[in-house]
Amino acid sequence: MRKTLSMLVALALTALPFAYGKADTKEEERLQTCGAVLEDILNVPDDIPTDLMDKAECIIVIPSVIKAAIGIGGSYGRGAMTCRSGANFTGPWGAPTMIALEGGSFGLQLGGEATDLVLLVMNERGADSILRSGVKLGAEVSAVAGPKGREAQAATDAFLRAEILSYSRSRGLFAGVSLAGTTLRSDDDANERIYGRRISPRDIVLESKFAVPPAGSHFVRVLQKSAPRNESDQASVK
Repeated sequence: MRKTLSMLVALALTALPFAYGKADTKEEERLQTCGAVLEDILNVPDDIPTDLMDKAECIIVIPSVIKAAIGIGGSYGRGAMTCRSGANFTGPWGAPTMIALEGGSFGLQLGGEATDLVLLVMNERGADSILRSGVKLGAEVSAVAGPKGREAQAATDAFLRAEILSYSRSRGLFAGVSLAGTTLRSDDDANERIYGRRISPRDIVLESKFAVPPAGSHFVRVLQKSAPRNESDQASVK
């Protein structure tokens, strides 16, 4: 009897890590996917212009955005946002905060069932707005379809005046995309599962109070390799 009881206790203790770990799997997988999607997109020959990546304060990646149910006319996605560390966004890329995207009908314009999004946050105002309870793109912050390749050379100043530049990949096609009408907000429940407690996204992203979680290391590494230094004119973008 004692031997049987000991075996049951041992099995229960062994199962505990899996019980707790299973809840984190979805968020950890999402962070890993963000890194993989960003790396794939940056390897496309006619991808996001390097000079715009170098001037971005933060990057948001939302993999596999899907259209909502027929009749609702919106879209839904979950991803992650990371910013350059330091008071003036001049340090290395820091720990990511989980982000939710809701609303809008851009999925119908692209004609794809699932769309990967990459958003470049070009100034502090844009970053601060997103890290509040929620922000509607095109209304509370300016967001425009980002330029590709040679398009960036023609109107760089105009693009840099926007708070957010947005890009999409759907059915293998890569392009700038308008996200006007969609809402971005912090995914607080996902952050709690990643970091182990309820915390402010500002503490994660702007205050640099947390280390990069293992699942987000590839995401941050890709950015550190592609855009290691902030080349923006800090006086002009605030």
